Amino acid sequence: MNDRWIADRMRRMEVSGIRRAFELAKKLPDPINLSIGLPDFTVAEPVKLAAIRAVIEDRSEYTLTSGLSELRQGIKDKVLARLPHADRDVMVTSGTAGGLTLILSVCVNPGDEVIVFDPYFVMYNNLLQLVGGVGVLVDTYPDFRIDPARVEAAITPRTKAIIVNSPGNPTGFVQDRETLRQLAEVCRRHNVLIISDEVYSAFTYDGEFVSPAEFDENVVVCDAFSKTHGMTGWRLGFAHGPAAIIQEMNKLQQFSFICAPSLVQYAGLEALKTDMSDQVAAYKAKRDRVVEALKNDYELVVPGGAFYVFPKAPWGTATEFVNAAVEHNLLIIAGSTFSKRDTHFRISYAVKDETLDRGLEVLRKMARR
Repeated sequence: MNDRWIADRMRRMEVSGIRRAFELAKKLPDPINLSIGLPDFTVAEPVKLAAIRAVIEDRSEYTLTSGLSELRQGIKDKVLARLPHADRDVMVTSGTAGGLTLILSVCVNPGDEVIVFDPYFVMYNNLLQLVGGVGVLVDTYPDFRIDPARVEAAITPRTKAIIVNSPGNPTGFVQDRETLRQLAEVCRRHNVLIISDEVYSAFTYDGEFVSPAEFDENVVVCDAFSKTHGMTGWRLGFAHGPAAIIQEMNKLQQFSFICAPSLVQYAGLEALKTDMSDQVAAYKAKRDRVVEALKNDYELVVPGGAFYVFPKAPWGTATEFVNAAVEHNLLIIAGSTFSKRDTHFRISYAVKDETLDRGLEVLRKMARR
């Protein structure tokens, strides 16, 4: 194989540190796996049956690039009930990842700067490498709260966009209404686009979910059925924002993803009608369980959403601590996967309570070594 066949952009992209957890999970006997953000509840029966009916009825043809009309309308009705914007359109995507790929591809030119908050989801900087953008990190330690003044100081003439993720991965932190309002004002002053990753929006535990799009119509939102409905592998997401941007995203989707999986889109129609409040309540209880178990031994910020906790390692670097956890059959992820710092580690509590309790016991023992 000739190395010159590999494009230079791939050398700038990092291999995800999450992959190591996948590989270890295959090798360890009965691992206590608190590493992967996969909901542990199953897809609702009506949603499964809708997918099965789509298979039996041979609904396997391409849909419109933007998605099934009835699915788009159902999503749009929900979006406009919360965001009554005159110029907000909706499209169906292949998961949040597909939506983010489209948004960054149509909005970011080579050399454009995009502000990303540290800690960050692993995908953001790598997708920016793909499209030739320059990620500009704005630190949010120690409490993971966005500081709009710090954001404004980081804006330059080359700043095109800001990526916001609330509730956040890996921290679970939820930005408050006033912070997002101020951030929207900063972006409006400087003509900077906000890209809001809202895939964890349903998992907001201590108040109502707030989107930066509530304060500015010029916000592009990515969301999905993946986490909310336990449909991670089904690859069904959606995006909404100013019609001109959604139109360009549709243009690119036509020549890339074509459309989201057609069979899954029919299941999405049923998912729109499915109440997931019991699952959200169960995850809030898991959040409380983790915080109560670790609060005396770890420095941690109580997460207001998602299904992650991001404590500070009680000794050593986070990488050293995570490697020591493997010796106890426990899988967690070092914060350096999500950050320029190697001080914290991510716990996913999207697991059965029995598994969670086993992991929390190991973490307590490790802190008291």
